[in-house]
Amino acid sequence: MAEETTAAENETVSAEAGNQKLELNAFYGQKAGMTRIFDKEGNHVPVTVIKLIPNYVTQVKTKAADGYEAYQLGYYQKRDKLVTKAHLGKSKKAQLDKAVARFAEVKTDTTDASALGKQISVAGFTPSTYIDVTGISKGKGFQGVIKRHNFAGGPATHGSHLHRSTGSIGCSATPGRVYKQKKMPGHMGTDQKTVQNLMVVEVNEDKGYLLLKGAVPGPKNGFVRIAKALKKA
Repeated sequence: MAEETTAAENETVSAEAGNQKLELNAFYGQKAGMTRIFDKEGNHVPVTVIKLIPNYVTQVKTKAADGYEAYQLGYYQKRDKLVTKAHLGKSKKAQLDKAVARFAEVKTDTTDASALGKQISVAGFTPSTYIDVTGISKGKGFQGVIKRHNFAGGPATHGSHLHRSTGSIGCSATPGRVYKQKKMPGHMGTDQKTVQNLMVVEVNEDKGYLLLKGAVPGPKNGFVRIAKALKKA
């Protein structure tokens, strides 16, 4: 009877230990859109809603094996048949109940091998603190120089054949070529952008959302990296 009780207690302790979350200085979420709220003074505050999705440690990288210390995070859960075999293998190695389809790394000073499979906690991101948000900006397709580089454009009067075109891009016989990085029409958007020093307005883990004051890069349902601010406490 005593042995059965001890075994039951050990199982309870193991379950509690398995439910412990790991705190890091960054995690990944999903942009749900923008809305507005009103503070206690009645001021209008525009906010971005970030959907809190589970982040799990899928690999622990060490200096001895990989040359640096970091945790590999897996997020965006999918059904097993909707992910690649490589991603499915990483999920199974971390003993996750569902496969994850996206991975990223968060560098740390030290790592712990026992953190494999643990979920990342957002307890360190409290209201009134500041964070940096990194995401992929919206794609604009192929655009001209006026929209892409804010060129002034040509005369808008009749008879002018230069309205929104690029204009002259060449030089004389010297150097006789177009310099690299010349501002030209081309693909616009889908660049990695970081917005710094955004304030956390509200964190609701029960309903799974985070409110940030201001706008963040990327479209709706786009993935963003939420990290503690480097320049502001």
